[in-house]
Amino acid sequence: MTRSERFSIIERILLTRRGVSFSDLQQRLEVSRATLHRDLRELKERMQVPIVCDRDTGLYRIDSNVERYELPGVWFSASEIHALLSMQQLLTAFDSGGLLAEHVGPLRQRLLGMLESTADSAADIARRVRILSAAARHYAPQHFQHIAAALMERRRLSIRYVARSNGSRSEREISPLRLTHYRDNWYLDAWCHWRDELRSFAIDAIESLKTIDATARDIPESELDAALGAGYGIFAGVEVQWATLVFTPERARWVAAEHWHPEQQGSFLDDGSYQLRLPYSNDPELIMDILKYGPDCQVVGPAGLREKVSQLLLAAARRYTHG
Repeated sequence: MTRSERFSIIERILLTRRGVSFSDLQQRLEVSRATLHRDLRELKERMQVPIVCDRDTGLYRIDSNVERYELPGVWFSASEIHALLSMQQLLTAFDSGGLLAEHVGPLRQRLLGMLESTADSAADIARRVRILSAAARHYAPQHFQHIAAALMERRRLSIRYVARSNGSRSEREISPLRLTHYRDNWYLDAWCHWRDELRSFAIDAIESLKTIDATARDIPESELDAALGAGYGIFAGVEVQWATLVFTPERARWVAAEHWHPEQQGSFLDDGSYQLRLPYSNDPELIMDILKYGPDCQVVGPAGLREKVSQLLLAAARRYTHG
């Protein structure tokens, strides 16, 4: 039994019983007296669990008069704390607007206190973890909060949406279904009552919004995944095609280690190149990923995708030959 498991058992016993003896705890945990003493001291001093021992009865209990803030249902080992600090750094990078600071802050302070007993100082660990976000776009924090509230309360939203392609604005009524964090940016999957179909909306492209006093439309998760999760990336759709890409031997091992799509199929060819097959519906995102490999990626099929990529590469080359 790990220390984390012992902490969880001790807490559960103390919360569900008015009092428990040291010997009962020792028998339940099957540990030595010294180990149990250390566990109780760690819970009380480092994790701020208000454990008291009644002088008259000798029973241990939780002081119900002390307000207590718990970690969410589990006590952590030192190695788990390292991982959680990494997660906290990642959350901070995700949330430049500070939406999570109020909730993450107290948890991080408790983790820092627990880390003081390890070989590395908390400051050293925090300094060694760095999360770099690429192409993250700023969004209004209040929009995120309103969207999250509408999701939980199952209410519709009225939004003014700005199309990134041409800057046009449209007023839409939507039923929010789920939030997706993808490539350092947030998107809202929703039923668009204007288009009468499922759509993904970039949170940063929502100019204004308000909650409507109307119940949101519910869509089965299977239907949601079929419409927005079957193709490549977030620009998905019902009509799915399969792309076949071949990468040069110089890039083969890199691509073989990459995860492009849950249903991708990859294999090395005789000349050392790598063939990757994957499903897609709308192609903008897939084309962007193909183009970043330049001459190291060849689109074998379908013909329509091959032609699009070919024309884009020719247009790019003309920018360097004419001008």
